[in-house]
Amino acid sequence: MIPPVVDVQWWQEHRAAVVLADVRWYLDGRCGRDAYDQGHLPGAVFVDVDRRLAGPVSPGAGRHPLPDAKQFAAGMSALGIGAQDIVVAYDDAGGVVAARLVWMLRVTGHKAALLDGGLGAYKGPLERPAPERTPTTFPVTPWPAAHVATIDDAVDASHTVLDARDGERYRGEHEPVDPQAGHIPGARSLPARESVDARGRLLPVPVLRQRFARVGAGDGADVVSYCGSGITACHTLIALEHAGLGSGRLYPGSWSQYSHDAARPVATGADPAGDDGC
Repeated sequence: MIPPVVDVQWWQEHRAAVVLADVRWYLDGRCGRDAYDQGHLPGAVFVDVDRRLAGPVSPGAGRHPLPDAKQFAAGMSALGIGAQDIVVAYDDAGGVVAARLVWMLRVTGHKAALLDGGLGAYKGPLERPAPERTPTTFPVTPWPAAHVATIDDAVDASHTVLDARDGERYRGEHEPVDPQAGHIPGARSLPARESVDARGRLLPVPVLRQRFARVGAGDGADVVSYCGSGITACHTLIALEHAGLGSGRLYPGSWSQYSHDAARPVATGADPAGDDGC
């Protein structure tokens, strides 16, 4: 297994052995494919979040539930990604979207890493034509229970539950897409976008470890990560692993599932540690 995060130099040194994946997607409705077609890293294939990395949308499952294992395998096969390939994924948002693909591959036993700094870390010319890759065979692997949390796990006080959304959404001040504003009671706020610097690169490991420790996610913690729909929550899990604090679990339904259940309590207000994006 390769490390969960690599830099541009690592990619360039291993370029011949790597499948580069462009995983741009935007909450505001912009089209990731359009951005890819305007220019992408040399040789990168485009991975559509909604088509390849998520199952059917429903109030009961959320906006980006994990796809069926067969659907995921078929998507990777169609993109020419095989069982033995090393995948390095990037976006233009500090990795908070591309981490979804990296997490999905790593928990099913494949070699994958996040490109630190993403699109902006590469200083060479971008390409516009999409590369031609021959479809291949990718194994069907069930999502491992040890890495996936349920809605009941997300309200279990014995777990350290982390909310990866921006602070204003955690506090309930603004909710752009889901039916209720606020957060899961007991969840701690750790915005994924604040785990990277202004260049979109992950903060130094000692700083990441301090951030996790402040919200009770230090060594040995049983971490459950969620966000709006299970996308940016994967970035928290990749950062957790990068910091040497274990792998944690993803709550795929996240707030988009939880907030549709009127019987579930909703909390608002700041994180008690003040680490909620203020």
